[in-house]
Amino acid sequence: MALLERSVTGAVLHLTMNAPEKLNALSDEMLAELQSTLDEVAMDRSIRVITLGGAGKAFCAGHDLKQMQAGRAAADGGAAYFKDLFERCTKLMLTIQQIPQPVIAKPHGIATAAGCQLVATCDLAVAAEGTRFGVNGVNIGLFCSTPMVALTRNVHRKQAFEMLTTGKFINCDEAVEFGLINRAVPHDDLDAAVDELANTIASKLASAVQIGKRAFYDQAQMTTAEAYAFAGDVMVRNMLDRDTDEGITAFIEKRKPDWDQS
Repeated sequence: MALLERSVTGAVLHLTMNAPEKLNALSDEMLAELQSTLDEVAMDRSIRVITLGGAGKAFCAGHDLKQMQAGRAAADGGAAYFKDLFERCTKLMLTIQQIPQPVIAKPHGIATAAGCQLVATCDLAVAAEGTRFGVNGVNIGLFCSTPMVALTRNVHRKQAFEMLTTGKFINCDEAVEFGLINRAVPHDDLDAAVDELANTIASKLASAVQIGKRAFYDQAQMTTAEAYAFAGDVMVRNMLDRDTDEGITAFIEKRKPDWDQS
């Protein structure tokens, strides 16, 4: 049984974390599978969108606490293991936003701690109604500091701080209101809703979406003036693309563009 299941429909890659007995925890093995798969797919031009879900009754319950506790057996009490673990997790989260393909999270059940971080990190998120989200480490004495990084870049600060310091779950309505997810749909409609969003994005000019994704995250770290200067240069490069020229010409001529999506 594969730890990370893969299937492709058209230009969309569907990834499913497949450790339901552990609520799809981000174990060392799961982190490795996700990292190697995304590194590989980043170079695959035939894949334009990625969806990420979880098997069983939950999306992801965060890090594997039993595995983390086992790391304490080292002579240093686990310091080297923990540092390496959080560095690997950080690398995965950065990779999700650095690869050219948009990544859509499809949480259900619960998404907690690093699982909530995963939702916040993905470019888009559509959840099943009834899903609960939390950064609950504080309940066991471990403040969710690394999940905090992604959370505070999605959720308003006061809501994020309340989640982090109380360990309480929020529901889908709150997750939409706070900006953690795009929307929630009935559980039975989740696959269809995510597929519709993925296929819509996959139908756009791939080079434009890829340029836009990179620019989206780069400009967010700049001042407003710097961001406008940077975005202007990005648009110049985009305008010089042959397929962009074709897209604009086709729009003017009221026809479907003849894009080279190979």
